[in-house]
Amino acid sequence: MEIRVKTTDYEITPEARTYLDDRLAHLEKVLGPDADAARCEVELGRAAGRPRHGANIWFAEIQIIYPGGARVVATNNSESVNGAIDDVKAEVERQLKRERKLHIRVARRGGAALKSFLKFGAES
Repeated sequence: MEIRVKTTDYEITPEARTYLDDRLAHLEKVLGPDADAARCEVELGRAAGRPRHGANIWFAEIQIIYPGGARVVATNNSESVNGAIDDVKAEVERQLKRERKLHIRVARRGGAALKSFLKFGAES
C-alpha cells in the first residue's frame, strides 16, 4: 500500500510515525488482496479555526483509494495525536468492512438470481 503523510501545524515525531505505521499495517490486513494497489493518504495536525488550548485540538484524516472500491474517508478530532489516529483508524476499518460485506451480498444475490433464472429457463 502506498502511504502519503501530510502534517499541518505539526512536526511528526518518530514515535508518532511508528504508531501511525502500526495502525496502517492493520488496515492493510483488512484490505486483503487489494492492499497492493491501494493508496492511503493521511493528514495529521492541529485543527485550524479552533482554540489552540483545550480538548480536541488534534485531528487525523485518512483517505483510502483502491481499485474496484469506493473512496473511504474518515476524519476525527481528539485530545492527542495518538487518540485521533486510533479513532480515525477504527472508523476507516468499519467502513472497509461494510464495503466488503456489501460486495459479498451483491454477489450472492446476483448468483441466486442467475440460478433461479436458469431454473426457470430449464422448465420451459
